Amino acid sequence: MSRGLRVLMTADTVGGVWTYACELVAALRPLGVEVTLATMGAPLSPAQARTAAAAPHTEVFESSFALEWMPDPWRDVDAAGDWLLALAQLTRPDVVHINGYAHAALPFGVPVVSVAHSCVCSWFRAVRHADAGPEWDEYRARARRGLRAASAVIAPTRAILAAILGALESDVRGRVILNGRSCEPHPVPKESFVLSAGRLWDEAKGLADLDACARMVHWPIRVAGSTVGPAGAEVTAAGVELLGELDPTTLASWMSRAAIYALPARYEPFGLSILEAAQAGCALVLGEIDSLREIWGTAALYVRPGDRDALAFTLNTLARDPLRCGVLSSAAKTRARALTPLRMATGYQALYQELTGGLDRRVVHA
Repeated sequence: MSRGLRVLMTADTVGGVWTYACELVAALRPLGVEVTLATMGAPLSPAQARTAAAAPHTEVFESSFALEWMPDPWRDVDAAGDWLLALAQLTRPDVVHINGYAHAALPFGVPVVSVAHSCVCSWFRAVRHADAGPEWDEYRARARRGLRAASAVIAPTRAILAAILGALESDVRGRVILNGRSCEPHPVPKESFVLSAGRLWDEAKGLADLDACARMVHWPIRVAGSTVGPAGAEVTAAGVELLGELDPTTLASWMSRAAIYALPARYEPFGLSILEAAQAGCALVLGEIDSLREIWGTAALYVRPGDRDALAFTLNTLARDPLRCGVLSSAAKTRARALTPLRMATGYQALYQELTGGLDRRVVHA
């Protein structure tokens, strides 16, 4: 028998980290890396539970502990830390992979990777153009402590790595491993509408700008995603058509049909939904921010965040020019082909091996 590297990985269930973790776990398995997932934030949804059940040889431990970026979460964060230490005792990982910051400071006794997907402080700078207030001091302190304690700090783009370390005033060194997404698009004729996806209550996504300019756009704009914020308040929309929260298969179907995918984000560390839309052949209209430029280059059109007139103009220009729309669609698909789960997993496998001394962890019994 053989045993590959064992990794204990955290994943929250309320955002893109869940998708990232599932893709990574599946791609690591053929490379000889066994992952145990520890989920937090909320119970698994039915769709998430089905995904977890379908993952071969992956053990999932579920919890609903509050996440470090949620309001007043610290009792839960500390309880989650005790839970993670107990899971580490049970599963005996070679590496602990924390998709966050605070828990990277725990005494696991093995190398710890902290992955900087986003952070409250960089969000405030990008979206509110101000530093997060004193109510976030505990978050800042714990995030810095986790970054300092981690054996390695990883981010999905150079831009977001610099933004997070700058906002947290941390001088640690980090590295970039691009995210990846698997896709099996079902080609269908493109239809004359604009699609977007994201939490409408999250100012970072720029969806309020889409809603505000919708009446100036010749094509319908449809938006998938939650309309209920963390405090339970519901966000309404006047100009776009709301599709609600969609399971991955249904969202992929909408992306296959949409000619344009728009995400005029103010803050987007990577953007898995953009990658999914590119794989489905959508022309991309994105917020003019460093992280998205870094990933998509000339394979997208960009609009300065908050410039609703420019957003409407850009969408209308593409709607009137099917040739240019097709060129952008092809460019986005070409770029998306390079952003594979295998590429991502190979990067993490190399990192794990480096942190564990580059040893072959397999043990063969005659």
